[in-house]
Amino acid sequence: MAQKQSFHDIINGEQPVLIDFFAEWCGPCKAMAPVLKEVAGKWNEQVRVIKIDIDKNQLLSSRLQIRGVPTFVLYQKGKVAWRASGMQTAHQLEQAIQSVL
Repeated sequence: MAQKQSFHDIINGEQPVLIDFFAEWCGPCKAMAPVLKEVAGKWNEQVRVIKIDIDKNQLLSSRLQIRGVPTFVLYQKGKVAWRASGMQTAHQLEQAIQSVL
């Protein structure tokens, strides 16, 4: 079983991290699932893609000022490289990823 990493450890790694802040009750979040899966499959060697449920991580969501879902944040070495709220196309996510590679 993989050891659970802290948020700090995840975003401060060498590999960029794309985080999807979502909620189970969010229709657009569910619609983004196949897009995110496609992007994760295509870029899995270069970028780590994770999902964080805002309802289960309220303190973190509040600290990061996540006001709507879905919200995507791309971290590179602990710093926010890109952030967008609302539905995104695979092309938009890939452009953000390419900008940090």
